[in-house]
Amino acid sequence: MAHAQPRPAQETRPQQPAAPRTNLVVAVLAFGGIVVSLMQTLVIPIVPELPKLLDAPASDAAWAVTATLLAAAVATPVMGRLGDMYGKRLMLLTSLGMLVAGSVTAALSDTLAPMIVGRALQGLAAGVIPLGISIMRDELPAERLGSATALMSASLGVGGALGLPAAALIADHFDWHMLFWTSAVLGGVAAVLVLLLVPESRVRTGGRFDLPGALGMAAGLVCLLLAISKGADWGWTGGTTLGLFGAAVVVLFLWGVYELRSAQPLVDLRATARRQVLVTNLASVAFGFSMFAMSLVLPQLLQLPVATGYGLGKSLLFAGLVMAPTGLVMMAMAPVSATVSRVWGPKVTLMCGAVIVAVGYGLTIVMMDAVWQLILGSCVIGAGIGFAYGAMPALIMGAVDPSETAAANSLNTLMRSIGTSTASAVAGVILAQLTTPFGAVSLPSENGFKVVMA
Repeated sequence: MAHAQPRPAQETRPQQPAAPRTNLVVAVLAFGGIVVSLMQTLVIPIVPELPKLLDAPASDAAWAVTATLLAAAVATPVMGRLGDMYGKRLMLLTSLGMLVAGSVTAALSDTLAPMIVGRALQGLAAGVIPLGISIMRDELPAERLGSATALMSASLGVGGALGLPAAALIADHFDWHMLFWTSAVLGGVAAVLVLLLVPESRVRTGGRFDLPGALGMAAGLVCLLLAISKGADWGWTGGTTLGLFGAAVVVLFLWGVYELRSAQPLVDLRATARRQVLVTNLASVAFGFSMFAMSLVLPQLLQLPVATGYGLGKSLLFAGLVMAPTGLVMMAMAPVSATVSRVWGPKVTLMCGAVIVAVGYGLTIVMMDAVWQLILGSCVIGAGIGFAYGAMPALIMGAVDPSETAAANSLNTLMRSIGTSTASAVAGVILAQLTTPFGAVSLPSENGFKVVMA
C-alpha cells in the first residue's frame, strides 16, 4: 500500500524456517488460539448453577462472565502494543501464563471473589490470537502467510464451538472445578510449546508505552461494555446504565483527542481511520455479533421443551455436539479463504463471507424444525464466518506498517469482542420481550428467535 511503507530499519526479517518448522509454528500458535477461545465457553454449562455453587445472588454470580469480558477488552489492545514494543512471543507467553494463573485460581475457588479474580485473569489472555497472527507475519514465508493467518483467526470460532460440548461433557461427569483444571493444563501445554517451538520476532517499534492512553482506553471500554452487558439487569433507561454510556462517550472522546496529539500513541488513530482498516474493523463488529448470536440462539432452541411446538427437548451436551461441526467447518474454510484472497483479494473474501452468513441465517429462519436443519444452518453460518475471519488479518496487515501489526490486529480482535457483547445484549432484550407462556413461566417465543436471526 502506498500509505503503509515499512520503515527500512524495521524491515529486516529473520531467515525463514524450514517447512516442517513452519508447520509446527503455525500448529502451536493455532492451538494457543483454540485454548484461549475454549476458556471463554468452558464456563457456559455451569452459569445457571453458579449462584448455588458459589453461594451468591444470581446478579453477583454473573460477574464470573462479565469480569472475563471486561478484562479481555482492556488486555487485547494493550498486549498488542506491548508485543510490538518488547516482543510478541514474550507477550504471548505472558498471556498464557495469566490464563494458567486464572484457571488455577478459579479451580481452587468455592466462593465468588476468587472466582471473579480467576475469570478476570483468564480474560487477560485474550491477546493470544492477535499476537499469534502478528508472529506469523514476522516469521512465515509469504506463500504460507495467508492460510496460516486465516487458520489462526478462525481459531477464535473453532475453540468456541468445540468448547461447549467438551464443557458439557466434563460438567456432566466430573466436579465443576475440573473445567478450570482442564483449562489450566491446556494453557500450560500451549505455553511450553510456544517456549520450545516459536521464535521471538525481531520486528519491534521501540519507544515508550503510552500509560495514560492505556488507562483512558480501559476506562472508556469498561464503561461501554459494562453498560452493554449489564443493561438488561440494571434497566436500559436506568441511571447507572445511561450514566455509563454517557461516561463511555466522554472518556473515549477525550482519549481520542489525547491519542491524536501523542507522539507515541497506544493506538494510531490515523492508521485506524484509513478506509481499509476502518471498514474491516466495522465488519469485525458485525461478524462478532453474527457468531455469538448463533451460539445464543441455537442451543436454546435445541433445549426448550418439545411441548412449546418449536423446542427440540435436547440436553445441553446434545446441543453442544450439534454446535461442534460449526467449529470444524470454520477450520476447514481457512485454506479456502486464503486461496480466494490470493486469487481475488481479501476484500472479495470478506464480502463472500458476509453473503454466506446472511444465507445461513436466512435458511435457519425457515428451517428450524429438526436437528439436521439447525446443523445445516449453523454450518453455513460457520463457513461464512470462517471466510471472513480469514480475510480480516490480511486486510489489516495490508494497510499498516509491520512494526504496528500486533496493535492493529489486537484492535480488530477487540472489535469482534464488542460485536459479541452487543449480540448478547440485543438477543437478551429481544428474547425477554418476545415470550410465550408455558405453564407458570414465560419462555422466549419462536418469533423472538426468528427476530434475532433476522
